Amino acid sequence: LLVESHWGLGCILFALGDYAAAHVHLEQAIAFYQPHHHKALISLNPADARPSAVAYDACCLWCLGYPDQALRRSEEALTLARELDPPFTLGDVLSYGCCQLHVMRRDALALKESAEELLRNPIWWLKGTLHRGEAVAMLGQLQEGMAQMREGIAAFHAIGARTLLSGTLGCLAVAQAKAGQPQEGLTTLAEALDLVAETEEHHWEAELHRLRGELLLAQSGEGKAQANLQAERCFQQAIEVARRQQARSWELRATTSLARLWQSQGRVDEARQMLAKIYGWFSEGFDSADLVQARTLLEELSS
Repeated sequence: LLVESHWGLGCILFALGDYAAAHVHLEQAIAFYQPHHHKALISLNPADARPSAVAYDACCLWCLGYPDQALRRSEEALTLARELDPPFTLGDVLSYGCCQLHVMRRDALALKESAEELLRNPIWWLKGTLHRGEAVAMLGQLQEGMAQMREGIAAFHAIGARTLLSGTLGCLAVAQAKAGQPQEGLTTLAEALDLVAETEEHHWEAELHRLRGELLLAQSGEGKAQANLQAERCFQQAIEVARRQQARSWELRATTSLARLWQSQGRVDEARQMLAKIYGWFSEGFDSADLVQARTLLEELSS
């Protein structure tokens, strides 16, 4: 029962955006886990606690700023799930330890591969639909991706499920902006932020504020100075949320966006100092997309 309690708390705290506390509880679930005990509880929860806890912990570690450890946790969770082989547990790990992690990492190919395996699982096809839509949109197939995301979102609403839906709405908003519809994307982001406020599921909150800033900058027409000011506020809000959550990866991404805006305004020294501080915190993951982008921008700001 201690395993079940720590596991449940870890999953809930992750969704609330309290990654440090979630990590502690998930580690406790893993430490207390004994297979012969958990089999007696399988009727209460169809997912096996250990691979599920490891999968959620992978997402926590990425948010907290440990991208390499997160990938290792993801691989560990998938190995454990394949060894056990119950369809619900494998789907749980593919959904959270793989697809959710790859969305955050912006690894479209890995996301597509995991999503397509998830689609073959009859219990998890709906999450597979959502994640495949995210993946193909990232790969440039915008109309197909948006159609699949909308299909999944509509199906989620039909059954009253909303868990982590704000992240998919964020991905849909990005696809809409890339398709030349930034205003539609901003409307989608407003829906996502309303969902955060209603459910208190803060996992994607920092990224949603960052994306709103990026889409405000993407709008064409007059009022560029006003758009810049609004975007800066969004980036600052994203950084504030990320810091409150100790979410270094979300903070790095939002800081990179703000530094890029400041660079365009000639505020090069401020941008470099701010970005160098958060980049210097990291001790791993230097080949990940976010750290590569941050390092490239730092080099530009230093030249």
